[in-house]
Formats: sequence, C-alpha cells, structure tokens
Amino acid sequence: MGDPVSTEDATAQPVPGPDHAATAALGAVVGELHRRLRRAAGQHSNRIPLPEAQVELLLLVRAHPGVSVKDAAARLHAAPNTVSTLVRDLVTAGLLHRECVPADRRTARLCLTDAARARMADHERHRVALLTAALSRLPPEARAAVAAAAPHLTRLVDLLDPDPCPSPD
Repeated sequence: MGDPVSTEDATAQPVPGPDHAATAALGAVVGELHRRLRRAAGQHSNRIPLPEAQVELLLLVRAHPGVSVKDAAARLHAAPNTVSTLVRDLVTAGLLHRECVPADRRTARLCLTDAARARMADHERHRVALLTAALSRLPPEARAAVAAAAPHLTRLVDLLDPDPCPSPD
C-alpha cells in the first residue's frame, strides 16, 4: 500500500512569485520618491539637507532613545568607527546628545536634542504637505490604491531588516 496522497497537494495551485520587472520598478520608484521628497522638503525648509547616513542615525535614535553607539552601529549595519564619526558630527551640529554611562565610561548613550526634534518635525510637516499636494492631483481610485498599499510597504520594510533586534550591549 502506498502513502496516502493529500487532496490539498493534488489540487493546490502554485502561487506565482513576484515579477522581476515589476519588483525592479517598485524598487526604483520607491527610491526616486524618497529622493524627491527629501530634496523638496529640504528646499521648503531652507536648510542644507543632512547626509543620508546622519539622517538614518537620527531616525534610529528617535526610535530608540538612549541607544548606545555600539548598538546603533549594529542596527545600521555600519562599522562602529563610522557611527562614532556620525555621532561626533551630529553632536557638533547640536542635533545629538552623547552621554557616557557612569558604570562604563566607554559606553555612550545617544539622545536627540530639542533642535533635532524640531528639525525632524519640520521636515515631516513639509514632507506630508508635499505628499498631500501630489496625492490630491491623483484620481480618487489611485489615492485609495496608494493608501491601501502603505501597510504592505511597511511590512516590506520590516521583512528587509535582516536583524531587527540585535542583542543589547
């Protein structure tokens, strides 16, 4: 007597994988949207945009106040000396506060300054205004499709993080 065959296996239809061209187009358009929003929001704020690496570090510190330099480097998948340089530059610019841990003077915890929080809030206001204006020029069905895609894009972001929670120091 042979092994029983599951009817699920016999009737299951293969799920097609993502289309390569569509996936490449998605990556390109998301990147271009990010660049255009960043440039336009920077122009509206009348400030020189920060380098992308500094922005990434500020966003990380906003999401994880008190993160150590070592943990920030792990989360950003960057060398600790690279992150230390970013920290130094952001401290000099008045956007980041670096505080040594009393128990271990080699460990520093990072926090945003009020100036950084204000700058980030200002940038977000400009970005939302730009997106709102652009979305208003789309037909209602397209606006609904973009809004419906947001949770799925958020999930993609999560899936692209190879190590979302590195071990603490």
